[in-house]
Formats: sequence, structure tokens, C-alpha cells
Amino acid sequence: MTGGAIANAGLQVRLRVPYPAFDLNVDLALPGDQITALFGPSGSGKTTCLRALAGLERVSPRRGHTGDTLIAVNGEVWQDDARGVFVAPHLRALGYVFQEASLFPHLSVAQNLAFGQTRVPPARRRVSLDQAVALLGIGHLLARQPQGLSGGERQRVAIARALATSPRLLLMDEPLAALDARRKTEILPYLETLHRELAIPIIYVSHAPDEVARLADHLVLLEAGRAVASGPTASLMTRLDLSMAHGDAASAVIDATVVGHDAAYHLTQARFPGGELCIARQPVDVGQRVRIQVQARDVSLTLERQTGTSIQNILPVTVMALSPQGPGQVMVQLDAAGTPLLARLTARSVETLALQSGQHVFAQVKGVAVLG
Repeated sequence: MTGGAIANAGLQVRLRVPYPAFDLNVDLALPGDQITALFGPSGSGKTTCLRALAGLERVSPRRGHTGDTLIAVNGEVWQDDARGVFVAPHLRALGYVFQEASLFPHLSVAQNLAFGQTRVPPARRRVSLDQAVALLGIGHLLARQPQGLSGGERQRVAIARALATSPRLLLMDEPLAALDARRKTEILPYLETLHRELAIPIIYVSHAPDEVARLADHLVLLEAGRAVASGPTASLMTRLDLSMAHGDAASAVIDATVVGHDAAYHLTQARFPGGELCIARQPVDVGQRVRIQVQARDVSLTLERQTGTSIQNILPVTVMALSPQGPGQVMVQLDAAGTPLLARLTARSVETLALQSGQHVFAQVKGVAVLG
């Protein structure tokens, strides 16, 4: 049976299917024009979710399971087991980007892109080849063969080919996992451009917290086939009951607006509801949005605003909660006028300051990283 339409915008994803290792059991309402990251350890079900969304994973009725699946993309139903609806994978308007680019080696870059476009009838084409080429910056590669491209270039071509299908949903399964740090840095700005320029929802699978912090608007944490949490990235990264707020890599993300530049000291001022941060000079215009990452290990607390210190970024915050983090360590959840932060302190410091929930203190931010 072909798919129909429902009134709900956004992505509706209910997947309840049994597998030998675990039961995939998620029920999610996701934004219909943002990047949603699926994050979790290996074997948690991230790739299985993507394959189910693509229609590539379906329990056979011959095994005695009909499943309980609903997949709807901005009102268009691709699967609804209750009504017997199942749109075949090749009829779903989606693009799929894998870890490996999987380009056709006998075709040029231009021919690979053209092949992707042939999947879509002319009347349904919403992304032109020229637009896909421009968004991924691959115009100079069109005449090249895949074997002559770097890993980063191949992956950019693969993403452009997926866009050439004019997808209503873009699935990306750890697209940077096979690349070194330099190639990852090369591709990330292009992924951010896609997000800004196209209103296409993206489901992005990753095991790298930094990628999630930089790219994702919405975050789903998976464990053993179940969604243990789903919500805005900034909120989930700082929840003390979740794994991302544990360990040395724990951090917070802040969406800020550039309000000025200090040419003499090569600094940029970025403002958010909780205050203002001075960051290394950024090549962006005043008024432009930037995403900033603050590592918990780079935040200290003081009862009074300090003077005579080398730390320039000092923010008034409220202590929201405290959680022991192993021998002698405590993670402190903070609120900066609605923006969550984390501070990783020694248990001795917590005791010395007599920190408790609801207390007003000052956060000294020793280092920040501009993500994009």
C-alpha cells in the first residue's frame, strides 16, 4: 500500500521491532527542519533506526511479527503498520549518506550526481544539481574520477549526490567516521551550510560528542535499542542523569550572537542571555550567530566576582544540582539566565564553598571553543 498524509508536521518515528540482540523500541517526535543526532554506544541501535527509516529493516510476517511501526515525514506517511501502509525504500524521498562515500568508480563526479537526480521525476525536483554542487563546493571536481579524490572530497560528492535526489529526509550514518581530523574539519562547515540553506530534516548518527555539539539542534540518546532521552541538544548535554554529562569530555553548548570585535587584542565579543563571552577573534560579522562549547573542566566557581584575575569570562550563575563523578570529583549543573552550564570540581572545593542547589555564584570560564 502506498503512503498517505497526516496533519502533523515534523517527524513521527515509532519503531517497535524485535531483533536477536535487543528489541528496537523508540517513540519519537522530532523537528521537521533541523538536525537530529542519534547518539549512543556501539550496538545501541543507531544504524538500525536509520535503516528502519529508510525501509531497509522490516520484520517479516513469516516470523510471526507484524511490528508496530509508524514513520511520517512532515505529514507524509511512509509506514503505518496499524493501517497496513508500507512505502517501498526506493519510493521514499530520502537521501542516505554512509561512512564510505560508495561512489560509482566508473563514473565521473558529474555523472555520479546526475545518476542521483535520475531517481526523481522532473516535477518533484526541489534541489538542482547546480545548487547541490554550490552547497558542497565541488564545482572544480565535476570532471574528476572518484579514485582521484581525497576522502573528504569523496564524502562531499556523496552528500551532494544524496541532495540531488531532492530528499524530504536526509539520513547520515557517521559520515565523518572514516576521515582524519583534518578532513572532518574540512566537511563540517559544509554540513552547517546545508542546515542553514535547506529546510530538510537530517538524522545524523555519530559517536563523537564534538560533532553532536557542533551540528545537532535536537539529540536522541540511545541505549540497547531504547531512547533514554530526547530533546534540545543544549539541555540533554548538561543533564546530570545522562551519560553525556559524565567524565572529562562533559561540556555545554551556548548559542550566542557576535556583538563586537576588539582589534587591539584580537578578540570577539559574543552575547547570550546569561552574559557576554570574549573569544578568540572570529571572521564573522556583528550580528552573526555562533555556537560555543564550554568544557566542564574549564569552569571554576567563586562565591564573589573576582578582580585581579587573568580569567576574562565571568558569569553570574545559579547552582541547580550536584552529582558525584568518581573519587574526589563532583559535576555541578549551573544555570546562566536559562542557559545550562557544567562545572567539574573537586569534592574538596565543593565542600569548601559549601555549594548547594539554589546558591548564586560566579562561573569563571577559562576556555571556550567556537564550534560554528
